[in-house]
Amino acid sequence: MRSKRHLSILAAALCAIALPVSAAIYQWKDASGKTIISDKPPPTAGVPLERKIDADADTGARQPSLADRDLEFRKRQQEARENAEKTEKDETAAARRNENCLSARRQLQTLESGARVSLRDEKGERYYMDDAQRGQETTKVRQFLEAECTE
Repeated sequence: MRSKRHLSILAAALCAIALPVSAAIYQWKDASGKTIISDKPPPTAGVPLERKIDADADTGARQPSLADRDLEFRKRQQEARENAEKTEKDETAAARRNENCLSARRQLQTLESGARVSLRDEKGERYYMDDAQRGQETTKVRQFLEAECTE
């Protein structure tokens, strides 16, 4: 019973709000010069109407329709997804670049340490780098670090 009463109060309040929205408002001066504002037109034809204010009239600022707002919302969602994907891709690329730079610095440190560096040939057999190969590899690694790792 109590919920029915709340429901009827809510329905009455909604009706009270909805009714004045579509009404026109009239303003005029009566015979004694008093300004009257009403939702009904002047009672006599002899009273000049100062102005009629239409509640439905376009006030210059058009409210977007529900479809327009939905379209804008979907557009913002798509842009947010694209930005998130781009950010994730950039972060992944930055992490990969940092990892490559760290590996190159370690390789340069090994090459400059003077320790023997072994590699494997096409047959899988191990061989050691000579000084010329070590110099060439050191130059390549330094060039990579200068070009890619400017931190």
